[in-house]
Amino acid sequence: MRVGVVQLSSTLETERNFSKAGELITQARQSGARLVALPEVFNRRGESAQVRAGAESLEGPTMSWAAHQARSHQLWLLAGSLAEQAGEACHNTSCLFSPAGERVAVYRKIHLFDVDIPGAVARESANVTPGAQMVLAAVDGHPLGLTVCYDLRFPELYRRLTLLGARMISVPSAFTERTGRDHWEVLLRARAIENQVFVLAPNQFGTTQGTPTSYGRSMIIDPWGTVLAQAGDCECLILADLDFARQDDLRRRLPSLDHRRPDLYGWPDPDLA
Repeated sequence: MRVGVVQLSSTLETERNFSKAGELITQARQSGARLVALPEVFNRRGESAQVRAGAESLEGPTMSWAAHQARSHQLWLLAGSLAEQAGEACHNTSCLFSPAGERVAVYRKIHLFDVDIPGAVARESANVTPGAQMVLAAVDGHPLGLTVCYDLRFPELYRRLTLLGARMISVPSAFTERTGRDHWEVLLRARAIENQVFVLAPNQFGTTQGTPTSYGRSMIIDPWGTVLAQAGDCECLILADLDFARQDDLRRRLPSLDHRRPDLYGWPDPDLA
């Protein structure tokens, strides 16, 4: 299955972001992609309070736009994430749309980015409420686990998604340049290797007012940890073909998932180990 990962430099100008994302989705479809993934806050990126001020319901214009893109191009579309207004709460929410334009999965980011590192100071929890559910959805029969950005630092989530059947895991991000240059590729490849899954990681790139600089270098990684495609320092599309038969062969030849010893790990729930 051919997949496309879109790298953007989104701003607070939603129509501008839609235009660039739409251009790259069209390019992906013309290149034969069946699944396309957009980055975190693809529709509106800026200072956290500004993003919250523009939060929408899942029936709002951004998800309507995403449904139209999926339907008109007849492909699966991961609408990276948006600020979702849900009553009094605001979530950082990723949605998956089918080629019919149906919203088939909704994941609300579980782990919120509260850090105080020079060049990467943020307190996402000041404006965002964390989600409380893991989410898995089938893309043409291949289970996809949904995560967002800072989730990448929590291997328990990725292992649980894998044990639930994930063959691919998406990580739409606005990963900072300060942390990204040391941790982005290392963490992405680790999650792929330890779970023998494909990792799709669309990232934001560059600087917009009120946010730390985003690292870019969006990636598609295979279950061996090989980087199949990596974006340059620009808004762009990367493509790769996912070979699920090769993934099956790897899991047979190196059955590390079957060699786990949850009886010894001492976790409250052995199935999480």
